[in-house]
Amino acid sequence: MLITDATLPDGRTRDIRVDGETIAEIDETLSTTPDERTIDGSGKRLSPGMIDVHVHFRQPGYAHKETWETGSKSAAAGGVTTVVDQPNTDPPTIDGETFDQKLDFAANSLVDFGINGGVTDEWLPNILLRRPLFALGEVFLADSTGNMGIDADLFADALQQATDRDITVTVHAEDATRFNESAREREDADAWSAYRAAQAEIEAVRRACAVATNHDAQIHIAHTSTPEAIDIAAESGMTCEVSPHHLFLSRDDLPELGTFGRMNPPLRRENRRRKVFERVADGTVDMIATDHAPHTREEKDAGIWDAPSGVPGVETALPLLLDEARGGTLGYERVRDLTAANPASVFGISNKGRIEEGFDADLVLFDPDEPREIRGEDTHTRCDWTPFEGFAGIFPELTMVRGTVVYENRREELFSDPVGQNVREASVR
Repeated sequence: MLITDATLPDGRTRDIRVDGETIAEIDETLSTTPDERTIDGSGKRLSPGMIDVHVHFRQPGYAHKETWETGSKSAAAGGVTTVVDQPNTDPPTIDGETFDQKLDFAANSLVDFGINGGVTDEWLPNILLRRPLFALGEVFLADSTGNMGIDADLFADALQQATDRDITVTVHAEDATRFNESAREREDADAWSAYRAAQAEIEAVRRACAVATNHDAQIHIAHTSTPEAIDIAAESGMTCEVSPHHLFLSRDDLPELGTFGRMNPPLRRENRRRKVFERVADGTVDMIATDHAPHTREEKDAGIWDAPSGVPGVETALPLLLDEARGGTLGYERVRDLTAANPASVFGISNKGRIEEGFDADLVLFDPDEPREIRGEDTHTRCDWTPFEGFAGIFPELTMVRGTVVYENRREELFSDPVGQNVREASVR
């Protein structure tokens, strides 16, 4: 394939030739050959596909919420070319057998993937850590979906074992002892945010970073929702991610969202959301990761103490960020770094994340002048709703994974067969 006259994130207009699975040539002008498809990229932008290091595709155990087929279609339609699945499925991914089981489900993925391993009292590290894991975690320091919360001693032990094997640990940092129990008396939509208070995250991040420093280890903080936690991670030399819902939504949106706005950690006050956005824009935050955590409408339509935590987001994250770039609040290069270059660098994926010769041809072509309204009914996730209903997004015309067009929406929507593969090389089992 030859894509001509496309604008790259740095503003250069270039022709890009794809040969097999990789980017073969990049130049101002490239001649076409008789056997290749040519796509006119004039007026369009080309970006590396998003590497989403935090999704919950729900298999095994919860296929009514999402499957690897539906989740990866949603990813492809949103310009995500690599996803990393978290371990809190049923059964949880805590040993060799459960890792292999999830790997079988992942064979249905349209996009490349990583599989994270989990930590519980029953985990088998000597077996699990020999599998081709993407990372360890998210390690839950407080219970969330799947009830995989662990204590401080087990966290320190798991951190040491992972560090000894050069495996990054991703941490869900909330301190349950800091939860505001008085909020339990309330039934309004804001009660969940009041209950899982900001200080619970801040103190958990502080302690997790201290433990990592003491063990000479590197941890990655998942879905940071407060500016204080972001600053602690940065000052400690650790990396962190922010999820789109904490970037674009706040407690001010809860009267409209209701229980569909319940997630862990919860939405914060508007002033904290603005400060989180500032840190995303100025480079303090390392990456955007969706924490795509789908539940059905029927499950979410419950009381605030009964509804499950989590929202979908894998299809809308990059479109939301590209619309911010269109409006000038984020640069296209910053969006590239947040969604592709930095995740690849932090997690050691040397062949992805940039549009450079020899890199995987994970590419997203889009028209920056054609935003469209986000509607849940138009998304491809099995749960069929979005917390970003009515927001504007710039969606891909074409998404490519290692040279294969997995999604195209130029005249009609077309998806490929599954082509995804584990981004980690297989290790000795």
